[in-house]
Amino acid sequence: MAYAEAITALADPTRRSIFEALRVQPLSVGELAKDQPVSRPAVSQHLKVLQAANLVSAEPQGNRRIYLVKQAGLDDLREYLESFWEDTLDAYGAEIARRVHNNHED
Repeated sequence: MAYAEAITALADPTRRSIFEALRVQPLSVGELAKDQPVSRPAVSQHLKVLQAANLVSAEPQGNRRIYLVKQAGLDDLREYLESFWEDTLDAYGAEIARRVHNNHED
């Protein structure tokens, strides 16, 4: 249930804002903190949660770490959300088949 951790992590508006900033481009903690309403240490804590949810990773670059979106966590979340569409489409297909069958009986 990796998707559950991703949903929980993204439920927080600050984490979601950080994640969306990383969607645009990889950034350091300092770069992320400039545009957030929380302190640099708080941004670091939010990044730890996003890392634990497999949504971001960090790459060392000199004396700092650059954070970027991690595709694997997004894939888990996408698969989970797409399962709802599959259920919906299956139900829709069954309803169409039922109506076609009923129309042929009339």
